[in-house]
Amino acid sequence: AAELPGRAAAVRAVLYLLFTEGYAATAGADLLRRGLCAEAVRLARLLARLLPDDPETLGLLALMLLHDARRDARTDPHGDLVPLERQDRRRWDRGRIAEGVDLLERALRHGRPGPYQVQAAIAACHASAPDAARTDWAQIAGLYAELAELTPSAVVLLNRAVAVAMAHGPLRGLELLEQVERSGELAGHHLVPADRADLLRRLDRRDDAAGAYRRALGLAGNDVERRYLRDRLAEVTGTSADQAK
Repeated sequence: AAELPGRAAAVRAVLYLLFTEGYAATAGADLLRRGLCAEAVRLARLLARLLPDDPETLGLLALMLLHDARRDARTDPHGDLVPLERQDRRRWDRGRIAEGVDLLERALRHGRPGPYQVQAAIAACHASAPDAARTDWAQIAGLYAELAELTPSAVVLLNRAVAVAMAHGPLRGLELLEQVERSGELAGHHLVPADRADLLRRLDRRDDAAGAYRRALGLAGNDVERRYLRDRLAEVTGTSADQAK
């Protein structure tokens, strides 16, 4: 019994990795690997039945369901990526969102917040916003700051930079993003230059954005994400997607 908390933490970490690879495949022709997502959710449900009073296990399942609820809206009929702000929220699975929010509330009632619960709270902020314009980015940025206290990492700081940019402007976001770049921890990850490109685009610094999009293209391994990056590069350069390859 004394070893259970540590063992459960390891199981949660593996399930989360399984789900994230299914939700955003690192390589291949498809963005989603639905079988991996479904298996991760199934196993997380089993773990939650075995540990019904463990708030982080409930938080992990809530996080998976809140993300998975948006699955069908993440790609268009051609299989191309649709960013969160452009998704048709009528395609989100409201049943899964309701279940995820209920699980999160159950977890938070234990009064022992942890990383999965905070991430689920962030996902719930997105899921509860009636449209992209009314997303509570200030709350999301605050939750990422809390998450950074619990699990300091370059990935958390990267996500926080985006949230801060949305809440307080692209320049504030770029300041945090530069901390990520200086750390070198995500030097080979395409999301770092991709996020930089997006913030530069919002500032109408098109030449700088184009350079960042090209760096992101050189690092991205998933075909769907590469098509999305080419489209954004074409937008800032005023060329066609084929010319932007």
